[in-house]
Amino acid sequence: MIVLSFAAQAAGALMPSVLVLGAATAVGMAADLAMHRWQGGMVNALGKLHATVTVRQVVRDFLLLSGLLHLDEKDHEAKYLILVFGLLLFHALHVATQAVAVMVRRTRTLPLVTRNIDASALRLSAAPPALLMRRSGRRLLVFALPSAAGLVTSGATGSARFAAAGIAVSVALSLVAVGTLLWRLLPSRRPVSDEQALEWFEAWLAAYQPTVGMYFSGGTSSVYQADMWLEPLARLEGRPLIVLRERFMVKRIAATDIPIVCLPKVADLMRLEHSTLKMLIHPSNSGKTSQVLRIPTIKHAFVNHGESDKLSSCNPYAKAYDEVWVAGPAARERYELADVGVDDRDVVEIGRPQLDVIEPYAGAPTGAYTTVLYAPTWEGWDGNPGNTSVIEAGENIVRALLADPAVRLLYKPHPLTGSVDARAGAANLRIQEMITAASARRAAAHRGERTAPSAVAELERRTAELDRLTTSAFRTAADDVERMLLQGLPEPGRRAEAAAAATAWEDAYWASFPEWEHRIVVGPRPGVYACFNAADLLISDVSSVISDYLASEKPYAVANTSGLSEHDFREAFPTVRAGAVLAPDASGVPALLASVREPERDTYVQARAELKEHLLGPSEPSSAVRFDDASRALCAEAEEHRAGMAVRALAMIPQQPDGRTKLDNEHVRG
Repeated sequence: MIVLSFAAQAAGALMPSVLVLGAATAVGMAADLAMHRWQGGMVNALGKLHATVTVRQVVRDFLLLSGLLHLDEKDHEAKYLILVFGLLLFHALHVATQAVAVMVRRTRTLPLVTRNIDASALRLSAAPPALLMRRSGRRLLVFALPSAAGLVTSGATGSARFAAAGIAVSVALSLVAVGTLLWRLLPSRRPVSDEQALEWFEAWLAAYQPTVGMYFSGGTSSVYQADMWLEPLARLEGRPLIVLRERFMVKRIAATDIPIVCLPKVADLMRLEHSTLKMLIHPSNSGKTSQVLRIPTIKHAFVNHGESDKLSSCNPYAKAYDEVWVAGPAARERYELADVGVDDRDVVEIGRPQLDVIEPYAGAPTGAYTTVLYAPTWEGWDGNPGNTSVIEAGENIVRALLADPAVRLLYKPHPLTGSVDARAGAANLRIQEMITAASARRAAAHRGERTAPSAVAELERRTAELDRLTTSAFRTAADDVERMLLQGLPEPGRRAEAAAAATAWEDAYWASFPEWEHRIVVGPRPGVYACFNAADLLISDVSSVISDYLASEKPYAVANTSGLSEHDFREAFPTVRAGAVLAPDASGVPALLASVREPERDTYVQARAELKEHLLGPSEPSSAVRFDDASRALCAEAEEHRAGMAVRALAMIPQQPDGRTKLDNEHVRG
């Protein structure tokens, strides 16, 4: 469309035709604006071809000017020379605006980003409008509208005054933009310097005196790994802190009252060495983890983001941590079997403190429907075909479940499904289509019967309430500095209020649709633990989902797409031993459902109780208590290590004959 508009503009200028010239200009600018709003990839592609928005607008403007010259039969070179200078000034101001915007952005890029911390001392302020800061292409097109309209009008009327007026308006808009941004560069209007910001951070650390924390680094899709440890961390004895490395992660982390600080640079991260921080838990390994492990005054515990049977979860990197915290004896044995260099003395069993919310088994389903949760894991990085059942068995499992008229299916795929193997993504879409079609057929059979409108309204009300407590809304133009300003100290009692709102939301969610309706559960709500509580049966793969579900001691089944025999499959993966095994053809689904509905057919009751203790540890003391005990013990080790460092440092200072150290004598002389 844009290319055609340029061709039409050129034709209109050569004919000459005001109608063609004006229409082509309008279409071209409208298409360019639309492209900047909805097709950013195309904008980038044109930029690589050096056909940037600036080049495109310069061509438009001078095609319009060329058309005016052809339309005006009189010779008025001076008149048009003024218009040319006006257009050149407008585009020069556009470049100046971009340059000043870069300068403003740099002054507003602090060496740290915070959340849940009062950082107002850093002279934080709202960000300039997005049109001035981040949307240079859209700004150019918007500011160029008056000049383009004036040029076209001059062509139609034969008077250059309209062109001059339009260009003057465009120049004025650009001057206002430059002035607005220059005002932001005044010392009193910009945040503090980098060094001042870091000095403030050290002062805040000294005042807050954090003792325990969580370190996390990763991509956008990995944030769930940190989120699952937020509540256990908040319950720990001491003053918690979350340390991040990627700026975008600050706004990705779920709602929490724990202070959050992001330190992108290694040199700034090292300032934690002289803080009161004693220990950090690590939910995942990342390339940047080695940087924080260099801090000798802090002890580090790897807690992982799940309790999986797969040996791939026993990463050799785990030996870099001071301790590896696992759920129960099974994980300890797994590390020994994997032989990745983790000393058994460094393995600490803490249970899974996240699982306190999972309700225990209450017997066979009593309603008209058996709720089955199918929660397959993703394909993983190692290419093992047995990682996920989605590709080979997913459609068969879902088809068999949907064939039972007394089954209500909940389908919750792993958020990374399809991120490595396209076949998994395609199978996931087909499964969702099958479930959607089955729900439509059930709705038709029930003649459109739905829950009461009041239940739907209640869910909407609870959603709004939960969003208010857990979601921060920002202007489109907001940058890190503005978000830091708005996300200062949380209101007292917000954590308890948010927890109550989350419970109320879950109740409203399950009540908002008929008991016969199948559900595809994607996104953060409802969480997998809420789905556990709603389910009578879980079908999954070898993953931490099985281990967590065992906290309920409800029946479960594991899909075997590994290529191993059932006997070898059970021997290879301990989590399988207390559940049914489904072949890829899902032929065992009917018998599985019968064992859930008739507990006397369930032969794994005792095995599940034993496996639960083997995987998750004993019920007493609770996981929360064991987690806190492990934290206090590691903090004590950190204190002992610091004391030893101080003694060793003192021993290295030369002694004087009078018994004083050289530093003591210098202090006396001072």
